[in-house]
Amino acid sequence: MRSSGRNNDSGRGNYRGAGGGASQPKAGGKRDEKQQRAGRPRPEERRYDVGGTGGPGGKDERGGAKSGGPKSGAPKSGAPKSGGSRGAAARGGAKGGPRTGAKSGPGAKGGPKGGPQRGRGQAPARPREYDAQVEERNRARHNKPQIKTPKTFGDQEGERLQKVLARAGMGSRRACEELIDQARVEVNGQIVMEQGVRVDPEKDEIKVDGLTVATQSYLFFALNKPAGVVSTMEDPDGRQCLGDYVTNRETRLFHVGRLDTETEGIILLTNHGELAHRLTHPRYGVKKTYLAAIQGPLPRDLGKQLKDGIQLEDGYARADHFRVVENTGKNYLVEVTLHEGRKHIVRRMLSEAGFPVDKLVRTSFGPIALGDQKSGWLRRMTNTEVGMLMREVEL
Repeated sequence: MRSSGRNNDSGRGNYRGAGGGASQPKAGGKRDEKQQRAGRPRPEERRYDVGGTGGPGGKDERGGAKSGGPKSGAPKSGAPKSGGSRGAAARGGAKGGPRTGAKSGPGAKGGPKGGPQRGRGQAPARPREYDAQVEERNRARHNKPQIKTPKTFGDQEGERLQKVLARAGMGSRRACEELIDQARVEVNGQIVMEQGVRVDPEKDEIKVDGLTVATQSYLFFALNKPAGVVSTMEDPDGRQCLGDYVTNRETRLFHVGRLDTETEGIILLTNHGELAHRLTHPRYGVKKTYLAAIQGPLPRDLGKQLKDGIQLEDGYARADHFRVVENTGKNYLVEVTLHEGRKHIVRRMLSEAGFPVDKLVRTSFGPIALGDQKSGWLRRMTNTEVGMLMREVEL
């Protein structure tokens, strides 16, 4: 039983050995080959040690053979190519040694006689005295006094007169040059007869045909104020006011004088403070003209009464001019001109004379007439109109 078991075991072992021995080399060989391929680095991943610093047979940093390598034990007659010349140069026994030493020595050909040789990539050093001289020359060149160039070169103070006139709206530059040639332009009280004169628009007083040219950054507008608009730039009660017509302006504007809420007509807006002050001051007596609708019949001496003066609560009020413009039955349209600017002056004068005003329109402010400007329209005043206003108040 035991022998049979052994035989079976041996047979089983032989069978395995035989079967395994025949098939295992194939499987094992393929597996080993795959493992070798898997462990072997790819060509792009391989590293090649060139000029390594360690290991037998490697080269040192100077390119010579190491003492522990196989080349170090070679006979001296077979000296290495790369390290031999440098080693020989160090010992002075090779052919290139004396020549290398001669080149690096102080008496070498082509090198500086009295000093050591510099590296090939280094710039020659300059003495500090030379740098100081260069700096002094540069300072002297930049600190020279400025040379006064002719008028045709460089920037000059002010602007050309014809350019200033053209920007002020007097016409094209060519047209402004013709104004200068015609002796119609004066600067600070003197007539300009030549072209190219430079002026300062902020300081110089420029006039054309005796009218001041508004060359500064001032704005002048004329508004036909409708009835129901309050003569103020802002109204705390939220009523429609003059400021609603100039909300998109970059600079602050203010109105010249006032008009009643129910009175229509021309009112001036500007940012020229001195002009606005003089236009409303009684000293300069700027005249304003009104059209008033009243009920008749009118006495013939109504105009004389108004010119002689009407007694009011705050004193006498006199009209400069009076005339009847239109008459239809009992409806009269009269024109009143006066230079005063007291509150409700026209309405109070006519009411005191016995003729209450139904409707009142201001048709002119000084030399500026309303014309055919529609109600609620805002227009920019021309330079001629601004000049006439300034002449009216001696500006």
